[in-house]
Amino acid sequence: MATDSPAPTGTAPAPTPVQRLLPVIVPALAVGVASALILLGVSLLAEKLQDVLWGTLPDALSIGRYSSLWMIVTLTASGLVIGVLIRVVPGHAGPDPATTGLVDPPLAPGVVPGLLLVTALTLASGVSLGPENPITAANIALAYWLGRRFAPVATAELWISLAAAGTIGALFGTPVAAALILSEALASHAGPGALWDRLFGPLAAGTAGALTMTLLAHPSFDLSLPSYTRPHWGDLLSSVVIALAGAVLGLLAVYAFPYAHRFFRALGHPVLALTLGGLLLGLLGALGGHLTLFKGLDEVKELAVDPSGWSAGQFAVMALVKTAALLIAATCGFRGGRIFPAVFVGVALGLCAHALVPSVPVALAVTCAVLGILLAITRQGWLSLFTAAVLVGDAAMLPILCVASLPAWLLVSGRPQMQLHEDGTPLR
Repeated sequence: MATDSPAPTGTAPAPTPVQRLLPVIVPALAVGVASALILLGVSLLAEKLQDVLWGTLPDALSIGRYSSLWMIVTLTASGLVIGVLIRVVPGHAGPDPATTGLVDPPLAPGVVPGLLLVTALTLASGVSLGPENPITAANIALAYWLGRRFAPVATAELWISLAAAGTIGALFGTPVAAALILSEALASHAGPGALWDRLFGPLAAGTAGALTMTLLAHPSFDLSLPSYTRPHWGDLLSSVVIALAGAVLGLLAVYAFPYAHRFFRALGHPVLALTLGGLLLGLLGALGGHLTLFKGLDEVKELAVDPSGWSAGQFAVMALVKTAALLIAATCGFRGGRIFPAVFVGVALGLCAHALVPSVPVALAVTCAVLGILLAITRQGWLSLFTAAVLVGDAAMLPILCVASLPAWLLVSGRPQMQLHEDGTPLR
């Protein structure tokens, strides 16, 4: 019978959890701060360029800043310029954005400068995309490259998670968003405390990123909508219907995604695809108005200031135009993320629901519509719940949102995602 042999003398004991986690704190904080600074730098550059494109130039030419002509000319020219840049910069500013998600494997560091430049131009020109995907990709590439040089023993997964968490924390102004999003990716690892052990470093990076951005830029998602103070049984039905409506609109864009991508790819040249994409975005902007341009975060606050300032039909047009703009921008080759434009769609759809049925509280209508469309487009349950909740900052909304998320999730679960494989087939 075999017997257990004693451990060899001189063998070092396995490190305790504390010994494993403490060395992660300093690199996590450094990555979080750097991620926030890169996001802030690109955002500030985009703002300066936006002032020139949508203020200085049209004023000098005596053209209305947001006239239909200027929107069409600016977005078409921006598509041409960005297409040429993507053609000539090293690595072509990263892979086809229709095939990328929020957190992907590291890019080569040489791709990062071109990607950041193209992202700043995209944000400034009025394209309906946010900064989240390309900024996260750039920060992951830099963190991985520097981390492997100075701490080669650390795993690639560590640097990816730290950079992703730092960027997401900076984007949302809180580390909770980073923890919730990454917990979905790490949930498969079993064992008591295993998930929180793996979230320890990312949570520190997310905290550093969020604090850096909060201290320097003071970001806020609160739309200052009227408080949801008197829940009623009828609100349960309203919340489910509105969340399902948002999910249906999101799924329409998801199912159209591969067809739109195939159309632009058939043109055979990225410069042509981006120029045509810019022209179509300009035409959509002329139809929906200037609030349907850009990533949408500042624009939703303008909508929320006066929820009764537009009719239900106008809100519906803005929601549909923004959905079409997001679809075109994400498939023709512009570098950018889909979360912030989807939030605009949800806010416009929720305000449309409130305008149609004024008895539905505006906060409930907006948050449930945002929840539904984000579930369809991102397929991230925690992200969708969190984003919808922070728009009103009201804990009374959480039970309603959880109820509304259940049928909406049943509708979107197992459907294609708004992301493609490299061969153009939908990701599931």
